[in-house]
Amino acid sequence: MAKQAVTLKIAGKSYPFNIESGKEEIYRLAEREVNNYLSLIREQNIRDWGEQDYLSIAALKFAIANVATRQGRELGDDDLNRLGRLDEELDAYLNSLGE
Repeated sequence: MAKQAVTLKIAGKSYPFNIESGKEEIYRLAEREVNNYLSLIREQNIRDWGEQDYLSIAALKFAIANVATRQGRELGDDDLNRLGRLDEELDAYLNSLGE
């Protein structure tokens, strides 16, 4: 399949990619989602946190969602509930740091 060049901007930094033609929309939506979530985390104004901390928490949030999605068919309700609670704990932790 043909490739096309795109540049995505994440956390203010540009990253060039060569992607399969027809997949640009997926990449643009992902770019927007990451940047939106980073904005939400930054609004917490967590003292002594740098860009790497914000990016790490964003990566963790998306990894939790990814694991839940991939394993959703394989996991039982208890496991899915545990992942949901972990996600809620992460949000509560972030909220407590911003206070």
